[in-house]
Amino acid sequence: MPKALIINAHSPSAFSSGRLNSSLVEKANDLLQQKGYELRNVNLLEDWDTEEQLDNHQWADVTLLQSPVNWMGVSWRFKQYMDDVYSAGMAGQLCDGDGRTRSDPGKQYGSGGTLTGKKYMLSLTFNAPRDAFDDEDQYLFQGKGVDDLFFPMHMNFRFFDMEPLETFVCYDVLKNPDVENDFVRFEEHIAKHF
Repeated sequence: MPKALIINAHSPSAFSSGRLNSSLVEKANDLLQQKGYELRNVNLLEDWDTEEQLDNHQWADVTLLQSPVNWMGVSWRFKQYMDDVYSAGMAGQLCDGDGRTRSDPGKQYGSGGTLTGKKYMLSLTFNAPRDAFDDEDQYLFQGKGVDDLFFPMHMNFRFFDMEPLETFVCYDVLKNPDVENDFVRFEEHIAKHF
């Protein structure tokens, strides 16, 4: 039976209660359960036990990170989770340090991951519209795509030797939401990649 870890990284704010992210987590649970996945969930509004979280990452075949995009990155609560859990995992649970040793400092930096064969998927909710990306005429992103913006997050998972699944994005969720279509696209995305 395949195993999936689903992390809800939403932190409520004055302009976002987190309903969309929670709904996507619920939908992911339903869809993956129908596909025969054994599931574990982490809600970052709750406290966590670091050792339990390390075990979750070692246990899962795939990790799905559901996060709003706040100031061009993940929520502050997920950043705190990474600083706590991922730093603790550098002793071998997630990676053997950065892959180098004092006796072999020439080994490639970032090559110490111990989660070989495991996958991850980013599922993100943006205020930015789809048209703001991959278009050199757009002011802010200057032709860059979502995965360009999230390159540092992809590198965090690569540091553990995990492989990416295609990123899923809900765009323009505050000013021009299309939630029903987002749910249809999410179901199609899960069907395609899991």
